[in-house]
Amino acid sequence: MPDISPEAVITLILQHQIVETDEALMADADLFAKGLDSMAMMQLMLHLEREFGVRISPADMTRNHFATARVLAGWLSHPNRSAA
Repeated sequence: MPDISPEAVITLILQHQIVETDEALMADADLFAKGLDSMAMMQLMLHLEREFGVRISPADMTRNHFATARVLAGWLSHPNRSAA
């Protein structure tokens, strides 16, 4: 599994305008409160897969996994995460 940092996830989110915010996007910020919705989750999933070479199954696209950049990066980097 690749080692994905929260900062790398934030950079990807901002670079592709997955959510738009006037304030700095912090690693522990609630992505859903910042505007992440189901369409944005799909866009983020595609960018994560392309950028980091990970596979994310539709069943794993949960609010728990995508809650914050820190949670998402930790889940994606976890060695026991099941691949799609």
